[in-house]
Amino acid sequence: MINFMQQRMIMKNKAIYIASPLGFSEVGRLFMHQELFPIIKSSGYDILDPWKLPAKIQNQIDAIDKLADCDRKKAWQVLNPVLGRRNAKSINESIGLLAVLDGVDVDSGTASEIGYAAAKSKPILGYRGDFRLSADNEGSKVNLQVEYFIRLHKGNIVTSLEGIKEYLPKIFK
Repeated sequence: MINFMQQRMIMKNKAIYIASPLGFSEVGRLFMHQELFPIIKSSGYDILDPWKLPAKIQNQIDAIDKLADCDRKKAWQVLNPVLGRRNAKSINESIGLLAVLDGVDVDSGTASEIGYAAAKSKPILGYRGDFRLSADNEGSKVNLQVEYFIRLHKGNIVTSLEGIKEYLPKIFK
């Protein structure tokens, strides 16, 4: 029988961090939970979701939203580094990153997480289901520097959910 600590280590060894702006909108959260996460889970991986916050942090965010402007700014200045450290720790614990690259340009937070994961030698799978052009030139799918970091450690960019299914086991061995 596997004890709790052994189970936790096994989970961490198969966990993929999800870098995306999808948590900002209701439709993004629906897509993430109804389409993207089931593909990852059915492929045998666990998910490190930066949008899934512990109750303590979510309660802090809810309380901040009720503050006056000046107090709200100060409270966010205290909480923002906590959120950033939590995300960095999750990337460190992951086996790699799945990055959602949709939008006119790649989300700045997602791009930062891609750079951090690349610096930590983590493999990255990019997903761009958005058909709009978003690259610096015809030679890339997104910003050339973002694409470089995705491909640095044998990563790839796919343009369909089927592509995610195909490349998960190839990139996250």
